[in-house]
Amino acid sequence: MRIRQSRKLPGGTRFLIGAFTLSGVVHLLKPSAFFDLIPPALGSPLFWTVASGILELVCAFALYQRYWWAPYLTTGALAVVWVGNWWMAISLISGGFSASLVVAVLRLPLQIPMMMWAWRSPTR
Repeated sequence: MRIRQSRKLPGGTRFLIGAFTLSGVVHLLKPSAFFDLIPPALGSPLFWTVASGILELVCAFALYQRYWWAPYLTTGALAVVWVGNWWMAISLISGGFSASLVVAVLRLPLQIPMMMWAWRSPTR
């Protein structure tokens, strides 16, 4: 006898689905908003911004569908985004105190619970 699994997703997973969907769409519609997150050594910021936007949309869909690989891919994506957030925060420090610097620094610790929610997201 197979027990039917509840489709209700935890709050953290629902937050990630919403955040990744919104962010993924913005990456594709307004890519220049994310160019400062891309270290120059990686080359074209447009390529990396579009690729990460597509990745975020894939992660959101996979989390919603509860694919077995969704927690791994989403946690990995968040880890890569965390590197970009560090890059932006460090590069803003040289410009002195600003609202952008405060936002960049405050955003760093928020990645940790998001990675935990992604890792713990239910699968089928």
